[in-house]
Amino acid sequence: MLTWLFVTFGVAFGSAVLPVVSIEVFVIGLMTSDESIPWLAVGAVVAAGQVMGKLLYFLAARGSITLPAFLHDRLHRRRQSPPSERRERRHLRTKRIRRWLESVRERCHRHPHWMTSTYGFSALVGLPPFMATSVLAGLVRMRMSMFVTAGLLGRFVRFSVVAASPAVFAGIFRA
Repeated sequence: MLTWLFVTFGVAFGSAVLPVVSIEVFVIGLMTSDESIPWLAVGAVVAAGQVMGKLLYFLAARGSITLPAFLHDRLHRRRQSPPSERRERRHLRTKRIRRWLESVRERCHRHPHWMTSTYGFSALVGLPPFMATSVLAGLVRMRMSMFVTAGLLGRFVRFSVVAASPAVFAGIFRA
């Protein structure tokens, strides 16, 4: 059982960093194959792994950690050729996005509970996407303690329900 919890933590962390694996499908598959694992333990382990994985995005958006050199160099490399029309449009679009982001950041500073409730709702339901709200929380400089607390709470409830669902549905269909 303990081995499966460590594997679950690893998959949860990995799916938070690189979302190519659906952690929901993994949890349902795990709970249907081994009914001896407590669903609350699975919910807690997945919540911890997911929040630790998203913490990397949060810290990167906040500026506390830097991107790897190969990504950083590519983003800030100067081009020698004259700007094309396509590049000019992209530059204008980037300026608009930055202005919008600055207005969102300013609103979040005026209403700090707005970002907390949006992030907590996203951690629970998944809409807006949890990765996007994790990055946005870092950009608006949400307190790390609030980020971890709201994320753990929302993810714990979400994945406890997901982990308990195979047993609930099995009981319904057996009756």
